[in-house]
Amino acid sequence: MTSITIAAPDDWHVHLRDDHMLTAVAPFTANAFRYALVMPNLVPPITSTAMAEGYRARILAAAGPDARADFTPLMGLYLNDDLVIEDLMAGVAAGIVIAVKYYPAGATTNSEAGGASLIGYQGVLEAMAEAGIPLLVHAESTDPDIDIFDREAAFLDTELAPACDAVPGLTVTVEHLSTRAGLDFVAGRDGVGGSITPHHLTCDRSDVLANGLRPDLYCKPVINSRDERMALASAAMSGNPSFFIGTDSAPHPLSHKETGRAKPGIFNAPYALEVIAELFYENDALGQLEAFLSLNGPAHYGLAAAESTITLRREEPAEAPPEIVTIGDGVDVRIFGAEAAGCWTVS
Repeated sequence: MTSITIAAPDDWHVHLRDDHMLTAVAPFTANAFRYALVMPNLVPPITSTAMAEGYRARILAAAGPDARADFTPLMGLYLNDDLVIEDLMAGVAAGIVIAVKYYPAGATTNSEAGGASLIGYQGVLEAMAEAGIPLLVHAESTDPDIDIFDREAAFLDTELAPACDAVPGLTVTVEHLSTRAGLDFVAGRDGVGGSITPHHLTCDRSDVLANGLRPDLYCKPVINSRDERMALASAAMSGNPSFFIGTDSAPHPLSHKETGRAKPGIFNAPYALEVIAELFYENDALGQLEAFLSLNGPAHYGLAAAESTITLRREEPAEAPPEIVTIGDGVDVRIFGAEAAGCWTVS
């Protein structure tokens, strides 16, 4: 039996939602990860320290009795005109806020309050750079004339590169990398890291489109070609410290996924570790698993790796992993990765 013990992993990009959905999904993240960098795209968005503090309290209340003893939600603020620099600095100083997230307006779920231009916030970015506050970026153009599969590269060229050049001391995370262009951007710049999701590592657009449309695999940025997927997997398994896990776990009710206009987002928190472990196992790369799951992310954010550990064993679990979670009132959410979860146990 194959087994590996690693430092406890962190999730550097997760959507926990709020209210009933938060109560249903937060325990999956709290059981599996030490740190969880929680996205602020609620309605209304989390734009102040007080809002972040309240949201963090709701997350901890929803974490459940089986949460890891060291589970810690890390909070980000949503970058728009409502963000106040002085409040951001106070939130960071108080240990409530760790980062700021930029969404191009209209790029993804609950991004309507986002920005029209990243460089338009240069004053905020300069203050962040001086204080060492990271910028998290949904790197996707919203220009309708740009092909959906090319929008990451377009945003990097037209939005993020100019911002990085204008504010060279800024720490940046290009989130949910989906293309070789994104990998090259991260690898070619100091202070820039990139998170990669389980679904972008293991799926390509043929999985989404070839044998009947799979709305459960629709996300933003969209899952790209096989060549792009293989490049992402190679980067994740390389040990390069610039790349680390960010699940982008994003639950939606089935009624919002299996419909005429599916919402973008994949709920993968329950089996994210197993999916990635299986990928690394299949490619004889388990020796790099700890770096991707547990070491590179904390280093990018200036934090220490966990002292606690987990053990992954390649064995069939006692019970078949479910593919659906019910959040109450008959509302179901589909879980990504049940097949891989049938090959591993985590303790």
